[in-house]
Amino acid sequence: MSSTSTSVAFEKARAEDRAALVGYLPAGFPDVEGSIAALKTMVEAGCDVIEIGLPYSDPVMDGPTIQAAAQQALEQGIRTADVLRVVEAVAATGTPTLVMTYWNPVERYGVERFATDLLNAGGAGLITPDLTPDFAPEWIAAADERDLDKVFLVAPSSTDERIALTTAASRGFVYATAVMGVTGARAATSDLAGPLVARTKATTTLPVGVGLGVSNGAQAAEVAGFADGVIVGSAFVRTLLDHPGDLSAGLRDLRALTEDLARGVAGGVHA
Repeated sequence: MSSTSTSVAFEKARAEDRAALVGYLPAGFPDVEGSIAALKTMVEAGCDVIEIGLPYSDPVMDGPTIQAAAQQALEQGIRTADVLRVVEAVAATGTPTLVMTYWNPVERYGVERFATDLLNAGGAGLITPDLTPDFAPEWIAAADERDLDKVFLVAPSSTDERIALTTAASRGFVYATAVMGVTGARAATSDLAGPLVARTKATTTLPVGVGLGVSNGAQAAEVAGFADGVIVGSAFVRTLLDHPGDLSAGLRDLRALTEDLARGVAGGVHA
């Protein structure tokens, strides 16, 4: 199965004069089939790109909401093979589908093997929050050989030199994390995001997606005013956590949240 680069989704959104909506959920939460249903609901309701989290036992950069969901998946025995099955099911919708993962599980699985299996599942590539381009020669080679997206992160603390190094190594888009510290939904968006996007765009023609804890359409519209993509994770996870044991109710609220966020990215005065 061939993969679809995230650049396709960003180009489509740009043609429609809006930002792209990028949605995240961990694979295997609330269980494998439930995560497939949830992610497909997010696609149907307006997500342009999907990030599928690979649950990890030491998620140092994730906030408590995502940690709780990942732990639930781990307790049910989620395996990398299950994550790839979720990728395959979501990628089959035609929506660019990335895996977001810490590096250790990929290394343990085998970089070449992971890249091959990800491509065969229709995955677009990887987001690697704890892997920087200067320590990623094996992944960069494997991704380049298969034309997989390499999404690296920049932060407000990144120097201009570091941002340039990161964007030069990226493919698909660049992930601007505008929260210092762990991730999670926030009541207000960060005033660090706009300047970070401007600094990043000065070094690349790649789209820049922003993740900073957006949790509603109004915040999505604000971020869409200066970013090419609005990345939402904790708000989606929280919606399912709020309905333990009742997937249908969770999916109903997940659809409503996605529709609200999609209206937000469409209504943002896009730069």
